[in-house]
Amino acid sequence: MAMESAPQNPQPTAVSPVVFFDRRELNQLLNVYGRMVAAGHWRDYAIDGLKDAAVFSVFRKATEFPLYRIEKRPALARKQGVWAVLAHGGLVLKRGHDLAQVLTFFDRARFSVVD
Repeated sequence: MAMESAPQNPQPTAVSPVVFFDRRELNQLLNVYGRMVAAGHWRDYAIDGLKDAAVFSVFRKATEFPLYRIEKRPALARKQGVWAVLAHGGLVLKRGHDLAQVLTFFDRARFSVVD
């Protein structure tokens, strides 16, 4: 009885890099999140690192859909800008090349609590 060897993979599969936030970007995002939590508008957040984007989602309640998504898409760096603030449903509220400038959307926005 001859033993067969396991098939060898001559080409190692390349792991695609994941887009994520650096420390400075995450600090800016968490500063805005902290202000909005203190004001009573937001209660939870989620961070996703994907193949083509990094997403910071904010929620009024953890069991609901995200109120806003702040996305970092490096593929759009030369076009519309790396950063975007999106509302539920994918509506782009603000887009730009600088995170601090894009986050000013939350300084000007009027929020009201709906029960």
